[in-house]
Amino acid sequence: MFASPRAHTDEEHPSGATRWWQLILGIICMSMIANLQYGWTLFVNPIENKHHWGLPAIQVAFTVFVIVETWLVPIEGYLVDRFGPRLIGVISGVLVAAAWVINAKANSVQMLYVGATLGGIGAGGVYGACVGNALKWFPDRRGLAAGLTAMGFGAGSALTVYPIANMIKSEGYEAAFFKFGIVQGAVVVLIGWWLKRPDASVKAPSRTGQPVAGTARDYTPREMLRSPAFWVMYVMFVLTATGGLIATAQIKPMATDFGIATDALASLGGFTVIALPFALAMSRVLNGISRPFFGWLSDRFGRERTMCVAFALEGVSFVLLSRYGSDPTAFVLVTSLVFFAYGEIYSLFPAACADSYGKRFASANAGLLYTAKGVAALVVGPSSVIAAKLGGWDGLFVCLACMNLVAAIMAIVILRPLRGRLVGAPVDTPTAHTRLDLST
Repeated sequence: MFASPRAHTDEEHPSGATRWWQLILGIICMSMIANLQYGWTLFVNPIENKHHWGLPAIQVAFTVFVIVETWLVPIEGYLVDRFGPRLIGVISGVLVAAAWVINAKANSVQMLYVGATLGGIGAGGVYGACVGNALKWFPDRRGLAAGLTAMGFGAGSALTVYPIANMIKSEGYEAAFFKFGIVQGAVVVLIGWWLKRPDASVKAPSRTGQPVAGTARDYTPREMLRSPAFWVMYVMFVLTATGGLIATAQIKPMATDFGIATDALASLGGFTVIALPFALAMSRVLNGISRPFFGWLSDRFGRERTMCVAFALEGVSFVLLSRYGSDPTAFVLVTSLVFFAYGEIYSLFPAACADSYGKRFASANAGLLYTAKGVAALVVGPSSVIAAKLGGWDGLFVCLACMNLVAAIMAIVILRPLRGRLVGAPVDTPTAHTRLDLST
């Protein structure tokens, strides 16, 4: 067996405080694009009330955004690997601003799709630059670093839920799109100028001369695509992302179908809150917190074990939502649990990918895995129709619970041994390090 090494402090790391500064910049950039996805649900009903384009047609814009954001990340990740994060970050900030300005001026559903396309390109560029940078700057703490960066995307919209909702109510959704779009894009452009990639001195602290809990060489994207472990992770990503994306886009329509009015009150520990806005805020906060929390757990206890626990928790939360979602207080609590268990996929999968396939092509490789989110997004648009065919949201929630439980089993039964053979070490023991077995 392998002896547990002593802990390495940041003072021993050659990059010192620089990598933490880069991590903070990445978190800020990610928080500025959070509303493009997590704030969308606030605009759906106001757009429908004004234009009467139909909720399914309007929700196609969300699907377009997610598909474009995810499917272009491999290309944007390749550009980040080649040219660095600064150029991609600045260009992406311009696109982020343009997307919501177009949404503000859109007089047809097709224009919403144009805005969603530009927003997807911009958000994907920020994601590729910031997450890829975190994986490269923190080869020794990939789970935590990827989780903290992804936290910005998960929780970044929490502070703006009430301001956006209030602006929509007082000035109209067009003003909210325009003003928040300009601010968000400007911040990304400004912060993007400060992003930079690490030099060759930044590498994981050595234990017997080997990288931490990962492969001994770098795999190109093409080599990774020939690896069975990649496709197992891909399927697991789709299974677990589907439910979270549906909840993200449809939480307000879900509440309406459950009979929860916009002014319904929930009682939480002696405090009374308006259920839906509070559920939106808490869901985003817990969604963000879950990413570094589960990433940190995976650094200590292994990627697959952490995945199994988180996916099982997500499955249970959907079962609870199907049974108790019609009560305002239960709706707040259970949707918070749904998002807490969902958010971790954005730290665990990038970290497991970089562990398995190396640092050099980390942005492009993580981007290829991230396209699984785009596959999952294909279900978001017709989710309300699917729910109706299954007898309501309850039937859909049971299906989503089963999908998460299948992914939890796959993590231990299939992914764990595949990754163990890939890196030539028992990868679910993060302190074990051996040389890559090239015969696998």
